[in-house]
Amino acid sequence: MLRHVLHRLPVFPAACAAMLTLLVSISMIATGNAQSTPVFEISQAGSSIKFFVKSSMAVGGTFRNWNSTLTFASNEASTGVLDIRIDAASVDTGSGLKDRTLKGEDFFDVANSPQIRFHSTSITPTGPGTLEMGGDFTIRGVTKPETLMLTVTGAGTGSGTIKGTMSFNRRDYGINGSVPLVHIADRVDVTVDLKARRVSGPALAIEK
Repeated sequence: MLRHVLHRLPVFPAACAAMLTLLVSISMIATGNAQSTPVFEISQAGSSIKFFVKSSMAVGGTFRNWNSTLTFASNEASTGVLDIRIDAASVDTGSGLKDRTLKGEDFFDVANSPQIRFHSTSITPTGPGTLEMGGDFTIRGVTKPETLMLTVTGAGTGSGTIKGTMSFNRRDYGINGSVPLVHIADRVDVTVDLKARRVSGPALAIEK
């Protein structure tokens, strides 16, 4: 392809040489960046996203459909960005009645807000294998800052596990639904358990 482009240029040796040098330099920079950036793949097999709410009748479950990406600008953990997108309609509590209630307009309102999302905006190492991840959490179309506390195992081995916990007040997001004769707490606890595998690039630099 490069020879074809140069062949069609006017015969100005110096100009051709300069262009060739520029293209080679760009190629080397791109290759260097790719080699210095770890690329991870998060597998849904063995991973889970769950929630739990204290109440006079247990309310907890998982989501069957979701996807997540983990990207880095370098091999430093602080440059990472975690993005989790959940299909709210895939909620599974083990009870069809509870599922239908949670999908309704008083809770997840999946008809108008089909996606629940967490998109990280900062990562701060807090100790060996632990990180504090700030991010934008969206549910029912309402977005607010929340914090995901993470524990990472297997860093530097090519594969590992990212476990995190987060709590939020459901009423902050307009989740004001109730169930007759059942007391439902305002606090919602979320846990994520993600299996990650490095598919290319260097090992991630994280305190072990």
